[in-house]
Amino acid sequence: MKELDDWKTKVCLLRRELETKQSFADKLTYLLRQRSERIDELTSKLAQVREQNRRLDEENEHLADLIKFEPQLDAAMLAPK
Repeated sequence: MKELDDWKTKVCLLRRELETKQSFADKLTYLLRQRSERIDELTSKLAQVREQNRRLDEENEHLADLIKFEPQLDAAMLAPK
């Protein structure tokens, strides 16, 4: 009878250990999913910002080209008449 009680105790302990490890694994899985989603969000945002920077660089170059070919205005030309 003692051996049976020892066996039942071991089974209960192993079951509890397994449940604890399963709970821990579930939490890690959840955190990994959350982390992956956040990484995807940030990657998307980074791509948007890079595209916005590219467009701003193009606009900057275009405006610089326009200014390069305009005649220089001096203060006398800008003064009200």
